[in-house]
Amino acid sequence: MFRPFLNFRTLLALIAVAIVTGTIFYSNYLSKKIAEEEREKISQWIAANNFIAAAPSQADITLASQIQQNNNDIPVIWTNEKDSIIDFKNLDSLKARSKEYVRKKLADFKKKNAPLVVVLNRSPYVADKYYYDDSLLLKQIRYFPSVQLLIVALFILVVIYSITVRNKATQNQVWAGMARETAHQLGTPLTSLQGWVEILNEGQESREIAQQMQKDVTRLRLISDRFGKIGSAPHLEPNNIVALVSNMIAYIKRIAPEKVRFDLQTDNPDITAKVSAPLFDWVIENLLKNALDAMDGKGEIKIVISESGNQVALDIKDDGKGMTKNTISKIFKPGFTTKKRGWGLGLSLCKRIVEQYHQGQLFVKNSEPGKGTTFRIILDRI
Repeated sequence: MFRPFLNFRTLLALIAVAIVTGTIFYSNYLSKKIAEEEREKISQWIAANNFIAAAPSQADITLASQIQQNNNDIPVIWTNEKDSIIDFKNLDSLKARSKEYVRKKLADFKKKNAPLVVVLNRSPYVADKYYYDDSLLLKQIRYFPSVQLLIVALFILVVIYSITVRNKATQNQVWAGMARETAHQLGTPLTSLQGWVEILNEGQESREIAQQMQKDVTRLRLISDRFGKIGSAPHLEPNNIVALVSNMIAYIKRIAPEKVRFDLQTDNPDITAKVSAPLFDWVIENLLKNALDAMDGKGEIKIVISESGNQVALDIKDDGKGMTKNTISKIFKPGFTTKKRGWGLGLSLCKRIVEQYHQGQLFVKNSEPGKGTTFRIILDRI
């Protein structure tokens, strides 16, 4: 059951988690030990202060003075029994000139550590309270696990990003290799077919058959040319987008059911953009065929081409089955298809052609089950 998850990468991840977890627990243990030592250090410092204050002039106060001087890293504020500030030590010397700053520090110290209380008189009650903060060392140890977790998280994000980029690069290589191999495989039978067409053209009786075969051969050459351009830098040149779309609509009409209507709308019959004509035709063909498949043999496909600033927007709208939000989120993923037949590569290839080769955008503008779908292409206009 767990065997598929037990691999070298999983083992490394588990070791990393164990190391980080162990470090966190050990850091917490150290911070507690240092906190106890600092409280004891403050207690000794208070005792030394009191000893020096009460000692007769002939008494040896060397040890008490050393203890008093050794506290140069733990901030302390001491008050009377009513929390009125008497004095402080190891605060910022410039900021401590402000009484407001010292009061804020006192409030902060109260939240962090319980005070050490020295009772001077029980009746009436008189006492000194010593509030203190953590030393810089203790703060660093307490914050260390958080910093470590942040560094580990950033490292994991970088690794995940690197793996994702590498996987995408591998996918691109697979796409390109598959496309070029397909073009190569199509090339041999196409050459042979072209030869047979020329032979058939020599005979009067077979000339009509040859003409039909020539159309199919031309179509196959176009497909081969499209696949051959996948994976290499396409040659982009100015093309009339309206003319390209019109030609593709004319082709699709020949294979579309009679009850399907096509409506091309544009305010300008001469909208130009830099595209690779064979690849752009492939995108339009795929989108129109998808619209046909969604319509069950009847309805209208509306194509609207418009200009906005430096961009060309092309909408292909059908009044077919439509899609749910879940389907829309997956529609451009390789291998995903809602059809009984097909590899689920058409829309993925279309998106790759538009966005990677033409630096444009292809997305579902809107879709609703039972009301149809609109795909939008955006390209830079010349």
